[in-house]
Amino acid sequence: MERTQLRRQVALTRQSLFDQGFLDEQFIQLEDLQDDANPNFVEEVVTLYYRDSARLITNIEKALEKNSLDFNKLDGFMHQFKGSSSSIGAKKVKAECTLFREYCRAGNGEG
Repeated sequence: MERTQLRRQVALTRQSLFDQGFLDEQFIQLEDLQDDANPNFVEEVVTLYYRDSARLITNIEKALEKNSLDFNKLDGFMHQFKGSSSSIGAKKVKAECTLFREYCRAGNGEG
């Protein structure tokens, strides 16, 4: 594929993520922070987000495997996950974290 086609495909994919509600305006603000002095800023931030998210998801999975659920601990993990998701504009993940936290606060293990 030519470079122009690749750029267009990237632009369409990016727009699709906004159109489907996966990303919000926070991601645009993150992109605005990228400049010539730090041309890989967004990539670095998103990479850190994915690494941290993988760790948090593992912690959540382990906490859910226990016979007795520690809703305070789960809520703490989800609070971290929601905050980091919000900071990069991961709108749908943030919304799911909010719902999960509501279940934790209600002590709803089924939720």
